[in-house]
Amino acid sequence: MTVVVTGASGQDGTLLTNLLGARGHEVFPLSRAGPVDITDAQSVARLIADERPRQVYLLAAVQHSSEDPPVDSRELARDSHRVNTLSVQHFAEAIERYETGTRLFYAASSHVFGPGDGTVRDEDSGLRPHSIYGVSKAAGLLACQVYRARGVFVSTGIMFNHESPLRAEKFVTRKIVRAVARIQRGAADELVLGRLDAGADWGYAPDYVEAMIRILALDEPDDFVVATGEYHTVAEFCAAAFGMAGLDWREHVRERPSVLTRHRQPLVGDAGRLRERTGWRPSVDFRGMVRAMLVAEGVRLIDEARPVATGGTDG
Repeated sequence: MTVVVTGASGQDGTLLTNLLGARGHEVFPLSRAGPVDITDAQSVARLIADERPRQVYLLAAVQHSSEDPPVDSRELARDSHRVNTLSVQHFAEAIERYETGTRLFYAASSHVFGPGDGTVRDEDSGLRPHSIYGVSKAAGLLACQVYRARGVFVSTGIMFNHESPLRAEKFVTRKIVRAVARIQRGAADELVLGRLDAGADWGYAPDYVEAMIRILALDEPDDFVVATGEYHTVAEFCAAAFGMAGLDWREHVRERPSVLTRHRQPLVGDAGRLRERTGWRPSVDFRGMVRAMLVAEGVRLIDEARPVATGGTDG
């Protein structure tokens, strides 16, 4: 079975490509380097017509981290729309035109819900994005629903935060574990972060790509929140990461809110629909996720750790 994965060089794309390959699927990976431009409708149409893939996973995204330097808002909006939204239309239109029966998965984001207000978000929660990224992902999600109504098999995963050793260092979780490794080696002494009371519903990325596969294996397409249902602050992440290395995080971490270019209120997701229909549950908890990231950075742990699962759930 041929499977197309866009964003194949990113964290999720790499994990998904490896997992599908291990299960015997022929993966056609797409990244910024090519070989197909997903923002070009004709290029996408040729890909679908020639390869007639069984599945397509739309994981490519333009995303601006809260600790990234400010960028030109018009350029960010244009690029976000082309990659995060129009790619859905290009693939869905080609699948419909060539009647390939291809199943399409779109990675949406918890950013479609906007700022948190203490309520847990599920598939029926309203869309109130407060960022260009959120707007473009919400538009992609709505486009999926339109094409689904037209008969295209297109499902979405509304993905809450998920981490792994492959996470880019611009994200706070990887920044923390890399700092722990440097401090333990004596190569650094301090870590400067934005708000320690910020946080997220953090899961383990290999579990989340397993959820994607399960979603496309269902008989009917739908929208699914993928989340743990637990909220942890940056301070809690620091306490866990430094503590596992035998360090007191309060001696090394400094808070500097000016580091943040924006602040987003916390959100927690309810993955009840996903659990009910697929049996999916996280195989690695919050501390297990932190531990896996530390091990990958070469951190010496103070306790004898149990092996950490590399992804997937037993259902």
